[in-house]
Amino acid sequence: MHFWNICSNLKNKSQTSLVNYHSHTYRCKHASGEVVEFVNAASEAGLEIFGVSDHAAFPDDRWPDIRMRYEELDDYVEAVRAAQRSVPQVQVLLAMECELVPEFKNYLQDELLGKRQFDYLIGAGHYTPHKGEWLSSFTKLNCKPHLKSYTEHLCQMMESKLFAFIAHPDIFGSSNLEWSADLNACSREILRTAEETQTPLEINGNGLRKKYLKSADGFRPPYPWRPFWELASEFNIKVVCNSDCHLPSEVVAGISENLELADTLGLELADLSHLSPG
Repeated sequence: MHFWNICSNLKNKSQTSLVNYHSHTYRCKHASGEVVEFVNAASEAGLEIFGVSDHAAFPDDRWPDIRMRYEELDDYVEAVRAAQRSVPQVQVLLAMECELVPEFKNYLQDELLGKRQFDYLIGAGHYTPHKGEWLSSFTKLNCKPHLKSYTEHLCQMMESKLFAFIAHPDIFGSSNLEWSADLNACSREILRTAEETQTPLEINGNGLRKKYLKSADGFRPPYPWRPFWELASEFNIKVVCNSDCHLPSEVVAGISENLELADTLGLELADLSHLSPG
């Protein structure tokens, strides 16, 4: 489906952008498709800008079950460069989705953004550092200490200024059925830091494709979690709506729904037009 058609019902057409800055390829081991397949699909859907942002490879090859190994990085970069050459009608950007691992902060800054000229990095809290170990943010953010560590991790990402935006900040919706005072407090701290650092937050489309959870208010996606974004409307922040696609057929999946959510709540879209191929 063409992107303009799926966004035709938005009240504020000025918030409609033909972009998707979040995608994954087969290299992350839980997606299918090569870079050029995603870019061709993006072209057919009418996207003007498409960011290829697989999960970051780290020099120590941590979390290898959900990301490429460091030795695959050259091939990944070349696949993106080849797609830039073969599909010139789409502005293809080279990116990665990263956790902020303290010992590899210089790697992100000096090698990925520096030497390898990545166009941007996405900050993401798939794992939460807590008392010397890394916890799954999909399943372990169901108590106050873990939520506090998650909040601190995201705030440190934003304060580092390494990341163009923060992916699915409301990922804690995966491990909490009901909204709570603890979730409210952690969300306010994330939103306050986003406002202070002027870091955009992502309303993520992939959560809409995951198994819905049954709460007291009925079935809902694990994320986006509406109470978080209702709180967001109280802060001076900007948002970006991406599909977080894992298949070429998903290049615009979820974007229209999340643009409509942003539109309904009066959330302003971030202008990321300064991101351009290196």
